[in-house]
Amino acid sequence: MDRRTLIASSIATLASAGCATAQPRDPAAGGPPNGTPNYPAQPAEPYTREELVTKASDYLGVAAEAAGGAIERVFQDNGRPTAYIAGEEAAGAITIGARYGRGLLYMKGKEPVEVFWQGPSVGWDLGGNASRVFTLCYNLQYPEVIFQRFPGVEGAAYLVAGLGVNYLRSDDVTLAPIRAGVGLRLGANVGYLGFSRTRRMLPF
Repeated sequence: MDRRTLIASSIATLASAGCATAQPRDPAAGGPPNGTPNYPAQPAEPYTREELVTKASDYLGVAAEAAGGAIERVFQDNGRPTAYIAGEEAAGAITIGARYGRGLLYMKGKEPVEVFWQGPSVGWDLGGNASRVFTLCYNLQYPEVIFQRFPGVEGAAYLVAGLGVNYLRSDDVTLAPIRAGVGLRLGANVGYLGFSRTRRMLPF
């Protein structure tokens, strides 16, 4: 066997070994991530626009037209979400600030899960505020996947019918928080949010 044949054979062997060990999880078709309950290995059932407009309108205390406008914008960008979080949060900043929140994660066919979130923010505002938040979750196939950090997506913040919307993304999971009454504080939400099972004092 000459040198070229030997090198090609070695590369093929290493590639085969790599494929055997590196088996990324496909959320749409594979089983649950390690350490999660034994949920059925099937994609999570998504929510329709009509289901979420009613829920968001009631929870945020806004007109159905306002909630529908914000949700329609998010649907145009991302389609139908597989989960949503209804919660409340408080934020404060002097250029650099922090945001803390608490809510319940809802998925069809599963019990609600309590979640907490916290994260730093950078912007041009001064002061503090409290608001209700209705977060649409995309490609979230199992509740436990929410417990990680989600960086903000630059340039994705906007106002729709008086509601603030921005995007957070980690791998293939996208979150779209819809906030009532954020006003000019939308610019402060540059950074990330970390989701946890318990409340944390430090935002980092």
